[in-house]
Amino acid sequence: METDAWLSGSLPPGSSRSTAPAVLAELAAEAGVAFNGDAPWDIQVYDERLYRRILTQGSLGFGEAYMDGQWECLRLDELFARLMRIDADVRIGRWTRLRLLGEILRHGLFNLQSVRRAFQVGAHHYDIGNDVFQAMLDPSMSYSCAYWPNAATLAEAQRAKLDLICRKLELRAGEHLLEIGCGWGGLARHAAQHYSVRVTGITVSREQQAFARERCAGLPVSIELMDYRELSGSFDKAVSVGMFEHVGPKNYDDYFAAVRRALKDDGLFLLHTIGIYTTCKHTDAWIDRHIFPNGKLPSARELAAALEKHFLIEDWHNFGTDYDRTLMAWWENFDRAWPTLQARYDERFYRMWRYYLMCCAGFFRSRQGLLWQVVLSKRQRAEAYRSVR
Repeated sequence: METDAWLSGSLPPGSSRSTAPAVLAELAAEAGVAFNGDAPWDIQVYDERLYRRILTQGSLGFGEAYMDGQWECLRLDELFARLMRIDADVRIGRWTRLRLLGEILRHGLFNLQSVRRAFQVGAHHYDIGNDVFQAMLDPSMSYSCAYWPNAATLAEAQRAKLDLICRKLELRAGEHLLEIGCGWGGLARHAAQHYSVRVTGITVSREQQAFARERCAGLPVSIELMDYRELSGSFDKAVSVGMFEHVGPKNYDDYFAAVRRALKDDGLFLLHTIGIYTTCKHTDAWIDRHIFPNGKLPSARELAAALEKHFLIEDWHNFGTDYDRTLMAWWENFDRAWPTLQARYDERFYRMWRYYLMCCAGFFRSRQGLLWQVVLSKRQRAEAYRSVR
């Protein structure tokens, strides 16, 4: 019976003449991918239960099966790029429609980024261990897309990104810069050292706060553990790099209202965020469970609508293809450092981290993923803004 086959995970509804491997093989073939093929981006199946996990659990099952060693792929990055170019993740999600519906309802009915939940991502991801991030990132500890046009190394590309942000903000000596989501203090340190500004950074990660305070010691930099909804004070300029992905659509209005209150009338706000190519009502289930709980990527439509009542858009810069190269550089660093990390982290963590970096690289390579730097101002600002590249 077709229904029995579907309930057992053999095939999606409406495919009575197909088996699970055949259905998935047909979809993969559209992307130029094969199961147990010879290409470096082909999927090598070590456990036949993989097919059922994909059809019943979608991306969550695919990712967790990889963590469990049920399959392997030499070029995971290219596998994901190929699958995402044909929206295979979306199409499989339609097969696992009950789980997908549950995710849509969860995001629709609950505020997953409420004040009560705001610190969860810090504890789950950013606090896993500074040793992982020190091994993977460049010396500035920048955990966001680098800017590669004139750079040959990751360190050069991240310095170029930090300086690009400061120039876009038109930072002037003596100004007070607010950084929402300050990470390990790389931008705060750069701005204070090279642009002679005072910086107040906020984070929801205790590990980041301690690390950033130590590396910014002696500079006019303050690092506070707080949610953006607790902000007070007045600032000449404001910036947020790689934090907006944790805000969530239900809180966009509160977020931009908080920044607007904190920013002086003639100031500038730079928002650096990952974007997604189309509006989506849920987030990837594997990323949500294992990497960034409660995250949600904005589409251009969602972002523009949220900004409309708070800010003018002075500049919108997309360099999402640079994130592919950044993620591959992070992977090379992490993989090279693994012998020094494996005493603390197990093989399943290694496979999880590889899957995370490679699927994200494929996300940007496929152009599903975008990287935006948006410069914003209040209508009260009289000075004309000149775009910087």
